[in-house]
Amino acid sequence: MSPAQPEPTAILTADMKRVVGEQRLGFVATVCSDGTPNLSTKGTIRVWDDEHLAFCDLMSPQTVENLRTNPAVEVNVVDPIARRGYRFKGSAQVLGEGALFERILAFYQSGEPPMSDARARIRHIVLVKIDKALPLFSPAYDVGLTEDEIRASWWDYFSWLQSRHAAAPSPAPSSGIWGVSEEGGASAATE
Repeated sequence: MSPAQPEPTAILTADMKRVVGEQRLGFVATVCSDGTPNLSTKGTIRVWDDEHLAFCDLMSPQTVENLRTNPAVEVNVVDPIARRGYRFKGSAQVLGEGALFERILAFYQSGEPPMSDARARIRHIVLVKIDKALPLFSPAYDVGLTEDEIRASWWDYFSWLQSRHAAAPSPAPSSGIWGVSEEGGASAATE
């Protein structure tokens, strides 16, 4: 009888999956053929399984071209209110057809939320094999603020920002970690 093999551990933790599921927007870094960086926002980031993220090529010709040449990729997903999230480093596989493409396409078609007209909109699906996942934190945590305090400050900021687009804008809050002074201008304390 051979010794029991240890169970493989999932790279993506429950909290990582939660953040990706809640935020849905990620930043994908690739390398262009001339060696320069390319950063592209992706509103279709999803957890595929314990070791993979997926995103769709809806209008991402540069990202897809870069990944076909060099599959190295980093995906960052951050909660803009809590100012924390994760960075996922790995290698990407660009899918344009086949059984795996069809399974992931069906995942998007029936997902939460379902993607309308997915078959017509999705040019490719990028499946990212995660090699390393690391937390991201705002420097605001370094000064001893709690997540609740950071959340409250950023909700105040976004409420103020939204009011600027309404018919009767309100003055900027005079405190908070997001760096708007009493006069409404950005202060040097911004992240």
